[in-house]
Amino acid sequence: MQFAQIPGLQETKENLIHAVKSNHLAHALLFHGPEGSANLTLALALASYLYCEAKTEIDSCGICSSCQRVQKLILPDLNFTFPVVASSKEEEPGAEEEKEEKVDLLGNWRKFVLTQPYGNVQDFIYFNGFEKKQLNISKAAARKMIQTLSLMSFEGGYKIMLIWCPEYLHPSAANALLKILEEPPAKTLFFLVTTQADQLLTTILSRTQKILVRAFSDQEIQSHLVGSGACETALAAQVAMLSDGNLRSAYRLIHQMEDQTVRQLRDWFRLCATKNLKDIFALSEEFHKMDKEAQKSLMLAGLHVTREILLKNLDVDQLLRTTDEDRAFIQNISKRVLTLDHVQPLYTAFNQAHYHLERNGNAKMIFTDLSMEILLMMSKN
Repeated sequence: MQFAQIPGLQETKENLIHAVKSNHLAHALLFHGPEGSANLTLALALASYLYCEAKTEIDSCGICSSCQRVQKLILPDLNFTFPVVASSKEEEPGAEEEKEEKVDLLGNWRKFVLTQPYGNVQDFIYFNGFEKKQLNISKAAARKMIQTLSLMSFEGGYKIMLIWCPEYLHPSAANALLKILEEPPAKTLFFLVTTQADQLLTTILSRTQKILVRAFSDQEIQSHLVGSGACETALAAQVAMLSDGNLRSAYRLIHQMEDQTVRQLRDWFRLCATKNLKDIFALSEEFHKMDKEAQKSLMLAGLHVTREILLKNLDVDQLLRTTDEDRAFIQNISKRVLTLDHVQPLYTAFNQAHYHLERNGNAKMIFTDLSMEILLMMSKN
């Protein structure tokens, strides 16, 4: 991964390169940003720059042996830790490590990152078939990190430990890492990559330098999609608007993984408006059968439509992100069915539903309750 492969974020890239050149790079960096941002790719690009044998003023060369190995995530001094399935209390010591070797989780993680560099934990779960299983970074994993970093560097340069999703650190694991995070061996760096920095222990946060990674702009996403050959300009423009700075969502939209979401939402709202309880309950059953990611996507689509309803009620059509049939839906439902007074309670309802889904609430009950709330809102207009 090179900085040039990441769209935009020029100031962040320049700050990282300047820190390397001036020898002011902190030994523990926390790359944090919203979902679909470049937090992981920036960390990998920085690693590539540090190991590059012929770096330029603004980037790694991309062709030397070190760059090629970082590109494949196989450079010996670049180590990775990430959430895995939590082992049960009944298992013997070492059982977790044996399972990891058998399944080759590190190999799977490399494949995942190389194919979905902007993916999230849910994508990783589906990639590995971890559905309905609890993930964490255990104390045993923390001990393994400490042991790995205590060894000499393979090639005499930096030893890097990249921790993906450190919010999954078990408290005992986090506490075990505190000392080495504060006083690491010479030429040892920690890269912590997260979208949920608020869930990290304060003791971990206080030992890191924060690198805030902003969401992409529409233009950055559009240029990236066209430049990488992912899609044509017209589609890229539409996807960039709908993805709202989230490059993960942009790729999902291109591959038509969420192309039915707004349509499902439109049909759902129509059932609520007509008080068709029988079909609403049937829809609740269908929602319950959807996978968790699809359920959450529908809630996020609801939040997106709520934003569009707000803008339409305020007569600022130039800021609307929906197009064609979806915009006609917003036009029909705004002002007459869902007014400006409905926006705040509607936003709260979708946000709470998303929150409860993330915490494994009963999907059928969540959807039914939300449907009744929407039905009542529409009835009061």
